[in-house]
Amino acid sequence: MSYVDDVLAKVEQKDGNEKEFMQTVREVLESLRPLIEKNEEHYRKVALLERLTEPEKIATFRVPWVDDNGQAHVNRGWRVQFNSAIGPYKGGIRFHPTVTLSVMKFLAFEQMFKNCLTGLPIGGGKGGSDFNPKGKSEGEMMRFCQSFMTELYRYIGPDLDCPAGDLGCGTKEIGYMFGQYKRIVGEYKNGALSGKAVPYGGSLGRDTATGYGATYFVQELFHDLGKTIEGTTFCLSGFGNVCWGATKKITELGGKVIAISGPDGYVYDPEGINTPEKIDYLVEMRMSLRDRVQDYADKFGVEFHAGEKPWGRVNADVYMPCATQNDIRIDDAQRIAEEGHSKIIIEVANMPTTQEAVDFFVENGFIVAPSKAVNAGGVACSEFEMSQNAMKLSWTAEEVDQKLHVVMKNIYRNVKAAAEKYGCPGDMIAGANLAAAEKIIEAMEGQGIC
Repeated sequence: MSYVDDVLAKVEQKDGNEKEFMQTVREVLESLRPLIEKNEEHYRKVALLERLTEPEKIATFRVPWVDDNGQAHVNRGWRVQFNSAIGPYKGGIRFHPTVTLSVMKFLAFEQMFKNCLTGLPIGGGKGGSDFNPKGKSEGEMMRFCQSFMTELYRYIGPDLDCPAGDLGCGTKEIGYMFGQYKRIVGEYKNGALSGKAVPYGGSLGRDTATGYGATYFVQELFHDLGKTIEGTTFCLSGFGNVCWGATKKITELGGKVIAISGPDGYVYDPEGINTPEKIDYLVEMRMSLRDRVQDYADKFGVEFHAGEKPWGRVNADVYMPCATQNDIRIDDAQRIAEEGHSKIIIEVANMPTTQEAVDFFVENGFIVAPSKAVNAGGVACSEFEMSQNAMKLSWTAEEVDQKLHVVMKNIYRNVKAAAEKYGCPGDMIAGANLAAAEKIIEAMEGQGIC
């Protein structure tokens, strides 16, 4: 049995019930076969892949909090610290009822590779809770965040682990947690969290970084394809920071976003979400916590399709899922192919396409850009914030955007080069995994068996 197959069997035996984690481990290790086979005997001897697929630390804790009526509740919290070979753990905090240990492990595993692709000195981690922010008052959100940090503070710090925001956890929630962190440790260590508001150590440009970065990645891809964003139509999912940032940059570059979606369905705006009023309304929708994309349709008089996803139902040049994992499933992929729509899938959310759908796209000649490469702009900007905090500097929005653009260009070029080096030109999924793994493995080898 090959070393890759041996390790896949071991992980399946230990973690086979963790669906999301197993999906990403299989995808990554399959991609790494040509790299591992070059030195298989040595890697097996030092248990490289066993160490690569096992988190360094997992913290699980309860989060008790009291609602406005005096009723106590208990949620579960996690922090998964996957790999610190290249730098301190780095990754977001997610508050959503779908959060489980499997989800946290898969996100942390992906984060390890994503962070490596940025070229910045950061390792991989992820955390969160099954807490649902929807419908909570400001007081309830503050009390929950303070309780969450009362446990989390033990595992983080500027040189240990620097969490950021993620789904359900924005600047406001990071602020509540940072305030509690200060109270507990008794010091102003603003490098312990990123995604903070600008007045107390946050970075300009962070709210748009993931969406802007994804668009810069598309720009580089299009350059190689002989295309331009100008005149191109896009179908996105979600309406949060990522979708908002991508829509802003796509519009700026002359493209047109014609569909967005939410838990309640999708809206189709053939004229495009391309005016300041329309784009700014996405922020208003997100801040309302109503989680309804129908609000956009009601306000601007466009089509709303309840309970449906836009994939294959909207004829766009590019599909960009920006919301959550497993959003595009095999039936969506088949519908896209049957309708003869776009053959370009740009994954912006973390693992937004099921493995079955990814396999279908690849087998049918689609271009699939993986999320670990495409959405790395967000974590890159978080690291910019860490650097500014450490140097006690504040970069302008233009400086941050220029640095972000350079990072995304380099990611695209490195992904492309790795795919070509290992005999799979054009396969950006394999290229992203291989480019990141080369660096991670070199760092792990240099630090011995630990």
